[in-house]
Amino acid sequence: MDIKVLVATHKDFFMPHDDMYLPVRVGNALAKDDFGYQGDDAGENISEKNPYFCELTAMYWGWKNVKANYIGLAHYRRHFSFKKKGTNWESVLSKVQAEFLFQHYDVVVPVKRRYWIETIASHYKHTHDIRHLEITREIIAKDHPEYLAAYDRVMKSR
Repeated sequence: MDIKVLVATHKDFFMPHDDMYLPVRVGNALAKDDFGYQGDDAGENISEKNPYFCELTAMYWGWKNVKANYIGLAHYRRHFSFKKKGTNWESVLSKVQAEFLFQHYDVVVPVKRRYWIETIASHYKHTHDIRHLEITREIIAKDHPEYLAAYDRVMKSR
């Protein structure tokens, strides 16, 4: 089974020692140095748009240029783990574990995160520009009002 997990990074960093993982330098078209990782500026790409799309430039590059049965995306400090064991690096999902998962599931996602103190909207407000959510809500209200109650419910959830 051919599985590739693109590890989006903008700097040299410790990478898992497993051929399933492919470090991808995001925004490589804009970089002034090279530290040996696969750049997101080869083949069909949107590397120059990295300031606006962050690690999604790696995902786009992988979609257009990597041939694999499964393609995943991990941020350079945020890897999937199957079971906690030893150090954090010993817990990173291995190709053998991923193959086991994909024999039973089509899609693998992280465990749901619980925000005990903040709602999704308040967390976004503290870490991003809240106007993005306000504009999103306006568009939903105008173009698809039937989804507005669901949107509001999700934004108020923890």
